[in-house]
Amino acid sequence: MMDEPLRFVDACTEEHFRAMSLIHALGWRDTYVDAVPADYMAREITDDRWVEVFRTNYVTQNGVHGLLLYRGDTPVSCLNYCKARTVNYNPGDICTFDNAAYADWGEIASFYTHPAQRGRGYGGLLFEEACRRMKAEGFQNAFVFVLRENKKARRFYADHGFTWDGTHADIPFPHDTICVDLRYIKKL
Repeated sequence: MMDEPLRFVDACTEEHFRAMSLIHALGWRDTYVDAVPADYMAREITDDRWVEVFRTNYVTQNGVHGLLLYRGDTPVSCLNYCKARTVNYNPGDICTFDNAAYADWGEIASFYTHPAQRGRGYGGLLFEEACRRMKAEGFQNAFVFVLRENKKARRFYADHGFTWDGTHADIPFPHDTICVDLRYIKKL
């Protein structure tokens, strides 16, 4: 099964949106278990939490591109990229970022690999494809936010040529929990 063909898929169907949402939810539950309050995680991070967001991104063509990597018929990693968001596309979302100084940059808005599929190079393939696509769209630079405590992801981004530029965003969660997202940048 490991020799099944890999392919990139532009998210454009309900099946794609559901696969992306599930991978996001699994990624959140696995990655942020010690950072995000458990009651928030249980209440908010459902398997279908982001389906409507991904559907809306596609239907409205607001510039956010969903991209999946499939191994055979199995989605293993997903990513959203776009021109840097200077407005909050998802009203009511707790994650808002001040990207005004980066308005002409490309942004990796979200990126997760299914926890059971990590360590096989899938995330790196998808990430590099998104960077290639942003460059082809004319972006000279790109950035991604990463949780300060997520050392594994920070190493991953560094391995792909991204570095922390010294800026960050504080993300408030219930119970006075603040998660700090660091902005990693790269010249494309």
